Amino acid sequence: MSTPSSPAFIHDLASVEPGATIGKGTRVWQFCVVLPGAVIGADCNICANSLIENDVVVGSRVTVKSGVQLWDGITLEDDVFVGPNVTFTNDRFPRSRQQPDKFARTVVHSGASIGANATVLPGLSIGRKAMIAAGAVVTRDVPAYAIVKGNPARITGYVQDRKAAPPVVQQTAIPEPKMSGVGFVKLANASDLRGDLLVAELEQHIPFPVKRLFFVMNVPSHHVRGEHAHKECHQLLVCLQGSVTVAADNGSSREEWVLDRPHVGLHIHPMTWASQYKYSSNAVLAVFASHSYDSKDYIRDYEEFLAAVKTKP
Repeated sequence: MSTPSSPAFIHDLASVEPGATIGKGTRVWQFCVVLPGAVIGADCNICANSLIENDVVVGSRVTVKSGVQLWDGITLEDDVFVGPNVTFTNDRFPRSRQQPDKFARTVVHSGASIGANATVLPGLSIGRKAMIAAGAVVTRDVPAYAIVKGNPARITGYVQDRKAAPPVVQQTAIPEPKMSGVGFVKLANASDLRGDLLVAELEQHIPFPVKRLFFVMNVPSHHVRGEHAHKECHQLLVCLQGSVTVAADNGSSREEWVLDRPHVGLHIHPMTWASQYKYSSNAVLAVFASHSYDSKDYIRDYEEFLAAVKTKP
């Protein structure tokens, strides 16, 4: 059947309350409950035994599999997939018969997928195209394109759904990135029986004036660093010891590389989103920066970064 205000398919055994908005082509199957105020877009598939509360927004082409409850404060953007029995929560300190003034808002951004039986804590952001493994317990924001699993969920990789080169591992030649916004720099390296000598002539080897140098070390392998872009600052990443994986994104292309040779640095241009993860236990990452620290130079939200790239002259 269909409601007068919405040309969707509503199963006879479903309950869609007056005041709910259901988009064209959406299917709501048996034993679903949709409360007043809920907004569901077009061409969605709401499978049996699901509950959607009042303050819920569901975009278009979203799949919600059986046994999912979308509580007040949940937003699913377009093309999201929610697997069977995924659990969303909206109150970090629940008490019986006591309702908070406002529920924490959880946003699952466009194209993200959440595997069966995963649990998502309240007030989090699941980045676009991210993939949450089945059974994961998500306790922190998930970056765009990240793959997370475990309890608590940790990043194990990044989705490469754009044209991307395979990771660079133990190559003798300096690789050529396929995307703009990054480049490799070769430093002087002398090696003999006495050991290795690495030289960086600041005005010769580094393609920008250096105002700051800092080091990243003792990072647990599951932790992710970076996850931001700079408006004006250039950075050169050099892994002095061990290995680090770097994922870069210019808004239209993504690539990953393994930095494991101290004489090869990765130049991250302004307006390029970069993350570092999979640190080896002994990794030491040196970062040369063209600017002194300025919090206003950072873009830390991926959606804000994409919007800024679109308006970049």
